[in-house]
Amino acid sequence: MTAPGILRPTDWLDDFELPPDLEANRPPEMRGLRRDEVRLMVVDGRETRHRRFHDVLDELRPGDLLVVNDSATIPAAVDVGESRVVHFSTELPGGLRVVEIRRNTVDGSKPDLEMTPGTIELPGGANLELLAPFPVDAPTRRLWVAHIDDGHGVDSLLREHGRPITYTHSSTDVPLAAYQTVFATTPGSAEMPSAGRPFSHELVTALVSNGVGIVPLTLHTGVSSLEWGEPPYPERYWVPHYTAELVNVTRRRGARAIGVGTTVVRALETVVDVRGRAQAGSGWTDLVIGADTPIRAVDGMITGWHEPLSTHLDMLVALAGRQTIAESYEMALRLGYLWHEFGDSQLILAG
Repeated sequence: MTAPGILRPTDWLDDFELPPDLEANRPPEMRGLRRDEVRLMVVDGRETRHRRFHDVLDELRPGDLLVVNDSATIPAAVDVGESRVVHFSTELPGGLRVVEIRRNTVDGSKPDLEMTPGTIELPGGANLELLAPFPVDAPTRRLWVAHIDDGHGVDSLLREHGRPITYTHSSTDVPLAAYQTVFATTPGSAEMPSAGRPFSHELVTALVSNGVGIVPLTLHTGVSSLEWGEPPYPERYWVPHYTAELVNVTRRRGARAIGVGTTVVRALETVVDVRGRAQAGSGWTDLVIGADTPIRAVDGMITGWHEPLSTHLDMLVALAGRQTIAESYEMALRLGYLWHEFGDSQLILAG
């Protein structure tokens, strides 16, 4: 680990090492904290501040606007015997679904990259037919386009047999309710839009009372392909007219629009026009925001801490610059910030 005050070259950001003890495997409520008491690193281009998440109330000004994702997490993991688990991801037209097939090992579940087209029997007598890799030019056979034949539909299957998606770092005794943000109203995300999780009802009330606006959009997340260094695949989104207009009005008045999560920024950047104005829109976004992509729709972002090789990091770099993000990640590692969906947070304000 780098000594305090000595920065590593920024290229280490592409493949840094995440120590196991910095992986948050349980919600803060199971660690003796409120959800809004996780740590918050504030990076605004001039200085870095270390606070608790509820202190975001002091970091935002009256007239600022938070744009949140109201997608709710579904129980998207279905166990098939003791050796295999199916992760149900993005819903496709025609009743098809993107799925990931994983095998259970002593080190947790791993993607089964040896799968071929065929049928898998699911609990309750349903059949999952793997049709083709997704996308068709994918470098691996990790994700598949599949059809589920159970006579009732995927939603019924998941309600009866599903559980939250978990990985090696996750505890398996965490209920689905813990994977919901206070903004969750529209079921559809395979994995939690976790940047919004530290908000409590009390914090939301205090923010609104202090003149900070909060408006929703919807983007249903797929499985964590981004953590594999793979480009994001298409996801469904909906940006309401009033949300787009409030983003534009806020920025025109000189206040700040803050995206709560990479999902929000992806959706807003999908609908922003050449003048930098957000528009209402819905559909599928295949937008990939690279490190050199200009961020035009927001002035800042609230986000968690992302794994090595994650393409989420490119979005952060696009917002604040590579040196700034590299320095903040070096500091987070050195000071023991926690990673993953139940971990700590970062508020990045564009300089």
